Amino acid sequence: MSAESGPLYLGFDLSTQQLKGIVVSSSLKKAYEAQVGFDADFPKYGISKGVLSNDAAREVFAPVAMWLEALDLVLERLKGQGLDFSRVKGISGAGQQHGSVYWSAHAEKLLAGLNKDKNLAEQLAPQAFSHPNSPNWQDASTQKECDAFDELLGTPEKLADLTGSKAHHRFTGPQIFRFNNHYPDAYRATARISLVSSFLASLFLGKVAPFDISDVTGMNLWNIKAGAWNEDLLALTAGKDGAEELKKKLGDVPEDGGGSWGPVHKYFVERYGFNPACVVTPFTGDNPSTILALPLRANDAMVSLGTSTTFLMSTPKYKPDPAYHFMNHPTTPGLYMFMLCYKNGGLAREKVRNAINEKHDPRGASTGSWEKYDHIAAETPALGQKGPNDAMKMGLYFPRPEIVPNVAAGEWHFNYDLQSKKLEESESGWNHPDDDARAIIESQMLSLRLRSEGLVEAAGDLPPQPRRVYLVGGGSKNPTLAKIAGEILGGAEGIYRLDVGDNACALGSAYKAVWAVERNPGQTFEQLIGSRWDEAKFVKKIADGYRKELFELYGHAVKGFDQVEKRVLEQQKA
Repeated sequence: MSAESGPLYLGFDLSTQQLKGIVVSSSLKKAYEAQVGFDADFPKYGISKGVLSNDAAREVFAPVAMWLEALDLVLERLKGQGLDFSRVKGISGAGQQHGSVYWSAHAEKLLAGLNKDKNLAEQLAPQAFSHPNSPNWQDASTQKECDAFDELLGTPEKLADLTGSKAHHRFTGPQIFRFNNHYPDAYRATARISLVSSFLASLFLGKVAPFDISDVTGMNLWNIKAGAWNEDLLALTAGKDGAEELKKKLGDVPEDGGGSWGPVHKYFVERYGFNPACVVTPFTGDNPSTILALPLRANDAMVSLGTSTTFLMSTPKYKPDPAYHFMNHPTTPGLYMFMLCYKNGGLAREKVRNAINEKHDPRGASTGSWEKYDHIAAETPALGQKGPNDAMKMGLYFPRPEIVPNVAAGEWHFNYDLQSKKLEESESGWNHPDDDARAIIESQMLSLRLRSEGLVEAAGDLPPQPRRVYLVGGGSKNPTLAKIAGEILGGAEGIYRLDVGDNACALGSAYKAVWAVERNPGQTFEQLIGSRWDEAKFVKKIADGYRKELFELYGHAVKGFDQVEKRVLEQQKA
């Protein structure tokens, strides 16, 4: 059956700044794509880059009603493109990880009774929610709660071993704990709690959806090895209301990442023409979904260069550490997802770009051009060294409080002498903002290498490094960034761009729906999608990876960069 007449599969990506819907055929060919940009489409909410902020409390959050409006609007836009929803056999989706949505006692009745003649926001907001906002992954208001999580089991290492991660500001467990402490009445009025992914799935189901087996591991509440909620962490989070009450709010967690959660609700059948037999399959987090955008092989790495910077690998080894994250793989039992996540990705690079344009290029300042930035970054020698005996320039660039390392917002500049191993915080020799163009890319990539080099394996006679590095997200379009990434991270076979535009997360969701509906008994995601995925169409080599001299130079620099982070951490604690 041709893609023009055969079944279709719908995948969503509910990210910080937009909601995107992508439709693919059984052969993984993209058929339709539509998106809603929150700032452009919903200025009435007063948001900036998709969120609202309370800087005094370090809160970052988004209005849930806006997401309801966005879902109806993106479906209308798909319909306007000619999508025949009756051909859609399966739906999956992804949501920004760690965010939480708080349903009221009225939610289940309201979801079940959705009327096609009214939009979702009219019927659900605000009465379906005990709290109108969802904490965003950039939220940094939970330091007190994170400390309590780490201390409960004795050390951050023990918490990481149990849940896959030490306590983090954005993780849902500490966020729920703070919600309980700051809004006790709203917490008690909460009948169910969703992640952003399961919130989106709930709309399609017409009832509160369960958590996905991968996304649940971004909460600091799930015992990964036991495959169950941890009672002690639940009790801490719930306080006097008790662990059992919180467990009811959270619900069950099915183990099958491709099992059916039920048919699509009649609202979508009657309003948009969905087939009543269309299956809602598990919705997962944005990072797990992104790793599904291509069938990664062992020792491959994916670096997502969006608003945040994220490093992903698929591995059968469970080696948790407080410095990074391990999560259940979203589709394949026995595999884990290794992840590094940084708040300060694209926003930090854009800040340097803007400063360079203001200095050198008034036209670029008005258009957001990367041309001058790229030229300066490409012409700057590695680590700012004009000669081998010069100090290495290193910096940290955090417009927002950072996760890795856990420090407040700020910018720091250092000179590192390789011979003496002496590190000095200094502006000496720095030409701002020009030197920052390369230094910020080096800062982000050195942090990735520092934390991942113990997990990558040797490639033949080459030192340990990824086999390939795949770049996705907005920053993957930047050839200068790709070149420097390869010089630092290596890549025995080079640096590749996953050429799906900015759609990796949404495509991963759509592929997940294909696998969930069309798999044979026992057929893994990698087997089904790998057999249909055409690498030549999606992947392009964009830069050399491993270059011996530069790789070794940056290997020395990693040691200095480790000192940089530790120095700033010490300053923050003082």
